[in-house]
Amino acid sequence: MKVPDQSDIPTDAGSQKDPAAILLRSFRLPTMAGLYEETMQRAEKEGWSHRQVLRHLCESESVDRGQRRTARLLAGSSLPESKTLSSLDEARLPVKVRQQLPALIEGGFVDRAVNVLAFGLPGRGKSHFLAALGRELILRHSKRVLFRPAFKIVGQLLEAKRDLRLEKELKKLDRYDVLILDDIGYLQQSREEMEVLFTLLAERYERRSVLLSSNLVFSQWDQIFKDPMTTMAAIDRLVHHSIILEFDGPSQRIQRTAVEVGSQEPISAPAAPQSEP
Repeated sequence: MKVPDQSDIPTDAGSQKDPAAILLRSFRLPTMAGLYEETMQRAEKEGWSHRQVLRHLCESESVDRGQRRTARLLAGSSLPESKTLSSLDEARLPVKVRQQLPALIEGGFVDRAVNVLAFGLPGRGKSHFLAALGRELILRHSKRVLFRPAFKIVGQLLEAKRDLRLEKELKKLDRYDVLILDDIGYLQQSREEMEVLFTLLAERYERRSVLLSSNLVFSQWDQIFKDPMTTMAAIDRLVHHSIILEFDGPSQRIQRTAVEVGSQEPISAPAAPQSEP
């Protein structure tokens, strides 16, 4: 049976005056309260037992709560609305990436605090893939997910550090089961910015999952962290428990553009560099 939205729940005078409905509302069970009068009428007509009535009301409340929780998680995730699993062209994904998608959607890696690292040149579908995966983790498993461009996270942490509230900001981010850092390869940071990013990765190490996309292979990460020792330490924490995905092949954006303009031949693009685990 379809559970109505909050706006669809009947609020007639009879329902409001019934002591049972009033008690249900006081117990913060609005769906049960809203459906109470309708359910009792149906139960009398169809000869339901007390157990059937109670089960129907409890199941309705549970479904409605789940829907509201999912809506809250999606609203707080900052996930791009257009980057979903249904809009992901799986046929264009590298074979190895496509093969790992079902297992990733199952979500077990989140419970084990495993990271997912997506590498490849721009336009290969890394961001779309990670955003779609994050959305499925919410829809299927009610995981708390946050999607952020890497430079915004760094700016957010740097501002917090300057205001002497870095620890508080890290605790806020720690509430999320999954943190998606998009396009870390575009960061060209000062030492202070590098330090707050490293602190974030260290805080989540073996406790929370990080999903990360980058157009730089590990041997180029000294462009991000500057200091060789810090670069090695950051890579070590990310790779220790991780799934590495390589997005090679032609640019999906270029291929889509070719189709849109009616090109008969796919537009060529440079191949992605080999990742270095």
